Amino acid sequence: MIERAWERKIEPLTVRVATAVRITGLSRSRIYELIQTGDLETVKVGRATLIQFQSLKSLVSAPPPLE
Repeated sequence: MIERAWERKIEPLTVRVATAVRITGLSRSRIYELIQTGDLETVKVGRATLIQFQSLKSLVSAPPPLE
C-alpha cells in the first residue's frame, strides 16, 4: 500500500486507555487517576472511555511544576 505524506501526519482524535498506557509508559491506574483529577480529558462512547489525544500530548509535553 502506498502511503501519502499527508496520511502520515494524521493523529487520532482519541485513544483507548490501553493505548494511552502503551504510548506513555504510565500504569493503567495512573491513567485513571489523571482522568479523575481532570488532567486528561475523556469522552464516553457507550462503555468505552476514550482519551482525547491532544490532552494526552499536552500532559507529556507540559513543563514540570515549580517547587
